[in-house]
Parts: sequence; structure tokens; C-alpha cells
Amino acid sequence: MRKNMRRFSRGDEESDINLTPMLDVVFIMLIFFIVTATFIKQAGIDVYRPDAETAEKKPRVSVIVAIGDKGDIWIDNQKVDAAAIRAHIERLHAENPKGGMVVQADRKSRNKALMDVLSAARAAGLREVAISTEQ
Repeated sequence: MRKNMRRFSRGDEESDINLTPMLDVVFIMLIFFIVTATFIKQAGIDVYRPDAETAEKKPRVSVIVAIGDKGDIWIDNQKVDAAAIRAHIERLHAENPKGGMVVQADRKSRNKALMDVLSAARAAGLREVAISTEQ
């Protein structure tokens, strides 16, 4: 009888499942998804964009600038003074030099704010600048 009891006790010790390799695989997959994920950039405010029939999607965007209905300029969730637009655009463009810039101007915004943003983009060296519209 003792032999039978020993046999069962050894079997219980050997039947444990080792979870370490499975946890390693899960952590590697988690790191892979975090590294390859694309993050959506937002300017900081909701903008009512004008309608356009010839709208096209831009695949590479590194800078998003929003212009509110009262002419306030938002970059990277921060309200930006007109004098500091170029510095913010240069910083964001340096993070992704292959990307362009999209300006989300409100329907009721003034042209002066738009021209300030476009002038700062040109001075920062951006050549691909688009104005966001509704489709």
C-alpha cells in the first residue's frame, strides 16, 4: 500500500503546469503591440471644419494645428500664442520629419490666424501643409 501512495504523491508533484513560458510570450506580445501601435494626435479643441468635395486623406501627419472660432490656436492640446507657433511646429516636426502638417480651421475663424499658422509652417521648413475639411 505504501508503494501505491508514493506513486500518487509523485504524480501530483509532476503534474504541475509551468506557466512561466506562457507569461513570457504574453509579455513579449504586449511589448510588440505597444511598440507598433499608432497613437492618434489631437490638436486640443473640437473644430467645425468647412465642407469640401475634393477632400483627400493624408497618410503621414506629424503636426496638427487647430484654430478655434475666435482665432485661438491650439497645438498638442495646448493653447499657443501667435509668437510661439513656429517653435511648436519645429519641435513636433523634428519628432517625425517625414510627416506633414494639417490645419483644422473652424468655419467661423478669421483668415489672420490661418495665415499666421501657414507662415510659421513655411518658416519652420514644412512643405506639406493641408487644411482639414469635412467630407
